[in-house]
Amino acid sequence: MKIIHISDLHLGKRLHELSLVPEQEHILGQITDIARAESPDCVVIAGDVYDRTVPSAEAVTLFDRFLTSLADMELPVLLISGNHDSPERLAFGSEIMKKRNVFLSPVYDGTVEPVILRDSFGEVRFYLLPFIRPSSGKRLFPDADIENCTDIINAAVENMCIDTSVRNVIVAHQFVTGASLSDSEELSVGGAENVDASAFDAFDYAALGHIHNPQNLGSERIRYCGTPLKYSFSEASREKSVTIAELAEKGSLTVRTVPLKPIHDMREIKGNFRDIAELPASEDYLHIILTDEDDIPDAMDRLRMRFKNLLWLSYDNMRTRASGSIGQLTAVRERSPEEIFSDFFSQRNGSDMSEEQSEYIRSLISEIWEGDK
Repeated sequence: MKIIHISDLHLGKRLHELSLVPEQEHILGQITDIARAESPDCVVIAGDVYDRTVPSAEAVTLFDRFLTSLADMELPVLLISGNHDSPERLAFGSEIMKKRNVFLSPVYDGTVEPVILRDSFGEVRFYLLPFIRPSSGKRLFPDADIENCTDIINAAVENMCIDTSVRNVIVAHQFVTGASLSDSEELSVGGAENVDASAFDAFDYAALGHIHNPQNLGSERIRYCGTPLKYSFSEASREKSVTIAELAEKGSLTVRTVPLKPIHDMREIKGNFRDIAELPASEDYLHIILTDEDDIPDAMDRLRMRFKNLLWLSYDNMRTRASGSIGQLTAVRERSPEEIFSDFFSQRNGSDMSEEQSEYIRSLISEIWEGDK
C-alpha cells in the first residue's frame, strides 16, 4: 500500500500580509504531478487544510481544484480536520464525496469507522481521527478519567477496537511530545496538548499533521510530513517535501520523501547594511538581519529596491541583545498559556493566584482553545 502523506496546507495563509495563494497553487500542482508519477494507492491529508476556520473563497476554490485533480486520477483521498479547520464545514458533502473516493472525517463523536482499502497483501484499515482536545473528554468519554491529550487519544484509540492482526493506519492531527517545532505552529508547548507516542502503538503507520517540520518520532512508523511550503522564517533552512509511505506485508514499512520546489524560496540574510546592499538582487522571501550598531534610515525601503520580497527587517547588535529581544519569542513559546498568565497576575498584583483562581484560568483557557482559531 503506497500512501502519499501530506498535511498543513494552510490554504489562504498570509505571511507578513503577503498572500501565499499563488505559491500554494503552484505547490499543489507539484503534488498532483508527484501523485501522477508515483501512482499511489491513496493520498492522506492530515489536517489544517485551511488557515482559518472560515476560509476565503479563493482558498476554497484552490482546494476544490486540487481535490478534483486527485479524484480525476481515481485516487482515494483520506482527509481529517485540524485545529485551524472547521470540522463541520470540512465534513460538508461527505456522503456525496465518498462516491468519488474522497473520505472526509466527520465531526468527532467518540467513534471512528475505518476506511478499508485493499492491496495484494490484504486489508489496510485507515482510522481518520480529527483534531481533539482534552476539554472534549467528559462529553465524548464520560466514564474515562481524562486530564490531558494523551488520555483522550488513548480513549479514542481504545474505542476503535483495533485488530492488530491486520495493517492499521491512523491519520491524526496532534502534538506528539518530542517533536521539533517551528514558529508557525499554534499549540501550547509543555501543556495538556502533548501526546505520548505510545498512544499510537497499535498502528503500523501514524500519518500525522500539526507540526510543520518533517520528522519521525522514534521511528518511521510515527511520521510528521510537515508543511508543503515554508510558513515562517524559522523554517528557512528546511527542505519541504511530500512523504511516501509504503506498507508491504504486516510489519514492513518504508518511508521516503520527494522534494518540493516553491516559486520563491524563503531565506534569512545577516550582515551589515553596506554588504547586504551589494548582494545580487533576489525575488526570494527574505528576512534581513542587520548587524549595524546604529539604525539605518529608511533601510526597509532602500533594501526593497534590490530585494522586492523583503518581508521582515530586524537588528542583531549590542542594543538588541542587551534588551533581550533576540530569542524572546522562543522563550515565550516554551511556556504554557497558564504559566504566562500566572506570571502576569503575580507582576500586577504582587501575589500568586489562589488555587480557585488557577482552576478558573485553566477552565477559561481550555474553553478558548476549544473555540475557533
